[in-house]
Amino acid sequence: MVNWARMYDCRFDTDRVPELLERVERENDDKAWEELGYRLILEHDLLSLAGLAALPRLVRLASGHADARHLAGEIIERAAGHHGGDELLADSADAIAEFGALLDRHLQSRPADYLATFRALLAVREQYHWANVLGDFTDDFYHLACPHCAAEVTIAIGDHGRYSAIRDWNLGDVDRRDLRPAPAEELLGVGRWMHETTVRDGEALLADGIAHLFGKAECPTCASVFTIADEYEAANRPVLQ
Repeated sequence: MVNWARMYDCRFDTDRVPELLERVERENDDKAWEELGYRLILEHDLLSLAGLAALPRLVRLASGHADARHLAGEIIERAAGHHGGDELLADSADAIAEFGALLDRHLQSRPADYLATFRALLAVREQYHWANVLGDFTDDFYHLACPHCAAEVTIAIGDHGRYSAIRDWNLGDVDRRDLRPAPAEELLGVGRWMHETTVRDGEALLADGIAHLFGKAECPTCASVFTIADEYEAANRPVLQ
């Protein structure tokens, strides 16, 4: 049982969120959903205790309400941040697992919000670093340090090209080297799951972008070759307790 008197929202109130949840449970209230959004989460990685406390109730609504599904997804995407609610998160484990199954079913319907749903499912699988940066591969950039010479390398995967480069303030991306996408049969772990899921769902652009993201890049400075996803994960994957 949630003690709402201790669950502060992003406006430092404790009574408003339970009132709003009761409203959306009774009927689809656009104004109540809007207010829940800015009371439960803030920009970037900021999440209130009330957001974690509301998660199981949002999951119960998610099958019939897009607003509940989106809000629950955004909460889980921020779950690796410093929110002081690890016990609340642990208590929501069953609800999060249920939410993951719901998201996977929604993906198979090939919805308009496919990318947002896919990112939420990545967060359910505790792949927070990918959930928070994965784009649609029309204009995606990742900035890495070469593991061999420490040069700052820009990785581009989008309509403009798929390459590694050195970013120059005046000249843009210079000394470009084509990326080497990973063959599907060589993908492992989360990269394999991401690729197989997007292929299953007919998301060809995402699948191709993932193959490049989990493929290899050549450093323009020292010409060494490294796996893009490995270096990004090493620098950005949160340490979970």
